Amino acid sequence: MLICNALLPGGQVRDVTTDEGRIVALGEPGSLSAPKTDVLDIEGALLAPAFVEGHVHLDKTHFGAELVPHEGAPDVQTRIAVERTLRHKVSRPVEQRARDLILRMLSFGTTRIRSHVDIDSDIKLANVHALLAVREQLRDIVDIQLVAFPQSGIVRDPGVADLMDAALAAGVDLVGGLDPHGIDGDIDGHLDVVFGLAARHGKSIDIHLHDGGAIGAGELRDIAARTKAHGLNDRVTVSHAFSLGMVDELTFGQTAAQLAEAGISIMTSSPPPVPVPPVARLRGYGVNVFAASDNIRDCWSPFGNGDLLDRASIVCQRQEFFANEDIRGAFEMISTAPARALSISPYGIAQGDLSDLVVLDAPSVEEAVINRARRLHVIRRGRLVVKDGEVLI
Repeated sequence: MLICNALLPGGQVRDVTTDEGRIVALGEPGSLSAPKTDVLDIEGALLAPAFVEGHVHLDKTHFGAELVPHEGAPDVQTRIAVERTLRHKVSRPVEQRARDLILRMLSFGTTRIRSHVDIDSDIKLANVHALLAVREQLRDIVDIQLVAFPQSGIVRDPGVADLMDAALAAGVDLVGGLDPHGIDGDIDGHLDVVFGLAARHGKSIDIHLHDGGAIGAGELRDIAARTKAHGLNDRVTVSHAFSLGMVDELTFGQTAAQLAEAGISIMTSSPPPVPVPPVARLRGYGVNVFAASDNIRDCWSPFGNGDLLDRASIVCQRQEFFANEDIRGAFEMISTAPARALSISPYGIAQGDLSDLVVLDAPSVEEAVINRARRLHVIRRGRLVVKDGEVLI
């Protein structure tokens, strides 16, 4: 593909050529010849790395189904119990809801997705098989990583460890975990299973951690130590990590330094009203922090739209990212930062980078975030998959 007259995030206008899924060259407008290729003249629109959704729950979404009235809950354990009942009342099959949401996310500029998928003694591997099928159906237009997620715990839900083992053998990409203290009440037992499965299958890890305060920070340091001991540096993500927004400066510094040393990425959806990880302070220690949607119209929240530009704006408001440099950092949190967490490399707008790109109706990255700029086109592996806002399938 030859992309003409592209405004790059750095402010230059360039022509860009792609081949075999990568950016081949960038040059002054009119300087690149590309015979026998598709030509897309974007007439000065902003060309940026496509968005990477690093944390969503495709099997949970009610997208496209009738509204299931939300039932509040005082804590995570109660919400899990409520969900185990309500998820059987959703009017459309998991496959249809997930597929519709993926296509919407693609239209918003997201070409790569990591989705957690519930595994427990009730649902067993039903949702795993549903999402494996959807991934295969849409493999030509979007990349999907799946995480074996023990939403109801591992130690306290007998048989889940074996179900996760089977899911990984069936094609699930990562090992998940959830609140070793708060859900399972057994930090070592829970993490032994998670890291043991990762070692057995040669997989990376993505752990939900809502546990707060000193306990949560201690779990983060334990995860960092295990990551280094298992040779998993740069292959472990901790999602939420609310404790980082609760602890004193000394504890925070010790924890952040160990996270950085182990190459652990932190995901935040910046939900209200809980404390959230302080992004700028974590980055100061060298921790990779990215933003993601998390729940989209499900038993946990009736809100969410799958638009990562909207999520970047939410992050800016919660973290008080009002300066241009900070807003550009929020844009990185939905593009290059999650790409690093998902081991997608090299990723950006440079020669040799993967040619997953989004064309935005905006004069700058900052205004793209502020105005939730209209997505004009989306390119995945050098192929146009969204044209004039419409998904091409």
